[in-house]
Amino acid sequence: MPQLTITNTLTGQKEKFVPLIDSQVKMYVCGITPYDYAHIGHGRVYVTFDIMYRLLTFLGYQVSYCRNFTDIDDKLLNKAAKEFGDQMRYHEIARRYIDAYHQDMQSLQCLPPTYEPYVTETINEIIVIVQNLIDQGHAYTVNGSVYYSVSSFENYGKLSKQNLDELSAGARVEIDLEKHSPLDFALWKSEENGTFWQSPWGWGRPGWHIECSAMANKFLGAQIDLHAGGQDLTFPHHENEIAQSEGAHNSQFAKYWMHNAFVQINKEKMSKSLGNFFTLKDIFKSYDPMILRYYLACHNYNTPLEFDINELGKLQKSYQRLALALNEVSTTQVTIEQVKSNPVTHKMLQFICDDLNISGLFGVIFENLTQMDLESKQCVKFFLQQIIGLTMLSIEHQLEITPQIQDLIDQRESARAVKNWALADQIREELSSLGLIVQDKK
Repeated sequence: MPQLTITNTLTGQKEKFVPLIDSQVKMYVCGITPYDYAHIGHGRVYVTFDIMYRLLTFLGYQVSYCRNFTDIDDKLLNKAAKEFGDQMRYHEIARRYIDAYHQDMQSLQCLPPTYEPYVTETINEIIVIVQNLIDQGHAYTVNGSVYYSVSSFENYGKLSKQNLDELSAGARVEIDLEKHSPLDFALWKSEENGTFWQSPWGWGRPGWHIECSAMANKFLGAQIDLHAGGQDLTFPHHENEIAQSEGAHNSQFAKYWMHNAFVQINKEKMSKSLGNFFTLKDIFKSYDPMILRYYLACHNYNTPLEFDINELGKLQKSYQRLALALNEVSTTQVTIEQVKSNPVTHKMLQFICDDLNISGLFGVIFENLTQMDLESKQCVKFFLQQIIGLTMLSIEHQLEITPQIQDLIDQRESARAVKNWALADQIREELSSLGLIVQDKK
């Protein structure tokens, strides 16, 4: 049985995965702030760690998987104020986009987590942990707000490898005259009386970072095995989570940290401010969700992904070939032990256990696809469905014949009429990249 290894952001090393308690894994993945539709960056995060969840379960671990919703935030308040003229209707904004997110995750075959908490349902636990930090000298109050004192936590910066002296010089920190230090961050934000929630320090609402510490503790405990999310969360969010959780409980918070690399568009990090992002629901209008999941799985999680929507059309042909090769194969009688011992799927398992090297796994499949016996095909299909999360159903996609596509079809017919087969083949490949498979018949 291959040993699972992962690249641990905390140490910067690839390490053997050994949980705190044999056969049990506690896993936390930071969820969305539901103020807009989920985009391709979200897709990469949640497909990556859905595969990890599936793999851990396949390997025999009892996995407790927590993924949250940050359903109170400035972005939600601002959107509610803009849309309804009332920021207190933020919960309506959250509900709309949480529903849409659930639909997207279901389309992508992401399994529901064990726990899916909401910040607004965890306020009491947040207040308790904030008070605990005050009592232990890690936090202080100013005019009804509470701040974490970064200087009180000796190991601050150990995850992101940030240098406190450089940060203190003014790099990437918000200036706030209330705080003892520019590095200190809000645990509780004071608000007008009668709004949001009452606390020992007055009316207010939680800061962003404390929310995940409280929810992880509530549902998984003070110590967890694996904490994961996008690379953009490493600092300050995850760094602050460590300071809060370890400051409150005096024990290591998470043993392993995993972060997927950025999604880039034209060599730039995808972001709304740059306007270079694709929502999942827009991609699904043109491509089956399984093509996107296949695309994301084919790119190793810890390297930047240069997203090219045209590549989905090319990969659709690859996915279709795989689906058709396994189309008539039944997996109803396949056992986990068969999958572990079968020569093909054993090699696949070696790759995926090596820090989720899924691109290598697909290499094994296509090297053996034309020579597999029935049992191997059954095991491969089981593996792809149960661990990679692909339905392996043939894609029946109705492609819109745009003027551009029709022009290419006409050019190809003209080339065939004069027996210019090289040009006809070239145009066939171009049409294939657009998602149109051309079949010539007499």
